[in-house]
Amino acid sequence: MTSKDIREKYISFFVGKRHKEIAPTKLVPENDSSTLFISSGMQPLIPYLLGEEHPAGKRLVNCQLCFRAEDIEEVGDNRHTTFFEMLGNWSLGDYFKEDQLEWCWEFLTKKLKLPKEKLYVSVFKGSSSVPKDIKSYEIWKSLGIPEDHVYFYGSDKNWWSRSGTPDKMPVGEIGGPDSEIFYEFTQVDHDSEYGEKCHPNCPCGRFLEIGNSVFIQFQKKDNGSLKELSQKNVDFGGGLERLTAAVNNTSDIFETELYKPIVEEICEKLGTSYEKNKQYIQIIADHIKASVFLIKEGVMPSNKLQGYILRRLLRRVVTKAFLIDKQKSDSKFFRSLIKSVTDIYPKHFEGNAVGTEEVVSLEIRKFRKTLERGLKQLDKSIKDNEDLGLAVFNLFQSYGYPLELTIELLKERGIKFTDLDMVQFEKGKKSHVELSRTASSGMFKGGLADHSEIVTKYHTATHLLHQSLRDVLGSSVFQKGSNITLERLRFDFSFERKMTDEEIKQVEDLVNEKIKEDLTVTKEVMDKEKALQSGALGFFTEKYGDKVTVYSIADPSTSSGSSFSREICGGPHVERTGVIGKIKITKEESVSSGIRRIRAKIVLR
Repeated sequence: MTSKDIREKYISFFVGKRHKEIAPTKLVPENDSSTLFISSGMQPLIPYLLGEEHPAGKRLVNCQLCFRAEDIEEVGDNRHTTFFEMLGNWSLGDYFKEDQLEWCWEFLTKKLKLPKEKLYVSVFKGSSSVPKDIKSYEIWKSLGIPEDHVYFYGSDKNWWSRSGTPDKMPVGEIGGPDSEIFYEFTQVDHDSEYGEKCHPNCPCGRFLEIGNSVFIQFQKKDNGSLKELSQKNVDFGGGLERLTAAVNNTSDIFETELYKPIVEEICEKLGTSYEKNKQYIQIIADHIKASVFLIKEGVMPSNKLQGYILRRLLRRVVTKAFLIDKQKSDSKFFRSLIKSVTDIYPKHFEGNAVGTEEVVSLEIRKFRKTLERGLKQLDKSIKDNEDLGLAVFNLFQSYGYPLELTIELLKERGIKFTDLDMVQFEKGKKSHVELSRTASSGMFKGGLADHSEIVTKYHTATHLLHQSLRDVLGSSVFQKGSNITLERLRFDFSFERKMTDEEIKQVEDLVNEKIKEDLTVTKEVMDKEKALQSGALGFFTEKYGDKVTVYSIADPSTSSGSSFSREICGGPHVERTGVIGKIKITKEESVSSGIRRIRAKIVLR
């Protein structure tokens, strides 16, 4: 059974259970600055899990592309990836444990025909604040699961919230116990390194989690306790790659059709075998696939946000390929890998991938030059008899040299990297991480570099820019993000085409007209619903509290309630537009499909 078959069977099964199929969200969220990527199918549904009515109803199903940057270091075994497809079904206050577990079991055993004897389940064993999930246990037993195939685990394994275990949940956070399903690969021997006895959550590779039903039924209260939600939800997630491995009884997801063509291409072009360099090949295969999909969504390699993650992925790909064979890991090799990815997903990549190839090739050339500079620095450090651990850390900090690559180059020079050297390296790395965290804490909060006078002027100008865009291009224009520094403002907005030179001038002239009119900026705190009803624009409403701040820009001599701009915002703002100065639009460009970006700066009159 192919992954396509599994995907179609899943959607069809839950549609048959009166679920509505909803369109997947883009991999890079358009209206949520709190996260870089969509990492689960339920992530875009948070407002509806909290009680907001979903236009498609209370029963939903889809297949969502996901990326988890936090799993980059986990890749390199038979099951972990950063990029994957998540099959998901949801009940928004409709059915609960009985239907969910019964349907889950029916789908796995009857539609996918997985052997019942190879399936195990885990259930929440309870905590000081939440009782043991006896209900799920009893349901599984009634479905015929043998008692020795049911395992109880604590909050670290069988509890879900966006923040982790119950003690880490902030006030207002929702969460609940979950019940996971595992497939046992009986052909895989247990590795005693992980304990005397194997069990579903053992990392030895004998068991693979293939699905997780989360029962979102609690919310954190002010006093730290958990209260029952009036709307109890179900959130199921099943990784398509893992389900494909289970259906085909293949214990390594990299040997399924979703990865095997990439693995084979790596082995052929680098002249190696999967068994010989398994971990490196797994990392290359996952990272190149993730990179291709991120580039497709408009992400470009950079030193910030999504671009930084993409750059990190590509540099890890280059590093692992370099360690397998320095000479063969050239641009031609990486182009062939890109094609192997797009061939697996023809519906996502219509036509050729020339643009993606250009982005990857350019980034690889840059990194190779960095490697060359770093190599010269390494030779100098060795010649000068510098402390080896600190020298290796400096390569990591200044040139982005991965530790394993540096160690390999030390080996080529007959130099041993000792435990003491590792201590020095980790010491420098820890200091670097702390410094970075301190420097970035609060940076770009709400899209602002700081709350200085010039940044405040730019921030107020974005309100004028936003309304001017809507006046010139139409009310379909909405803010999709902003970033402001001391040097310029950057404003992203929804629009399907490139603006004409005339339109850009009209927007710029209108902004400057309102600045020249020296309009008053007023602040008002009100209920969120009242603010929206009053006509205030709001773009990240799921992040707002019950009370919001509305900023209006208007001439006080105009009629009551009439304003040029009215938005929900967290500030800061100038008191009058006249202090801003003249705005000059310096660039208008595409960010991704349907999203444009304007850059502008304050100039002398």
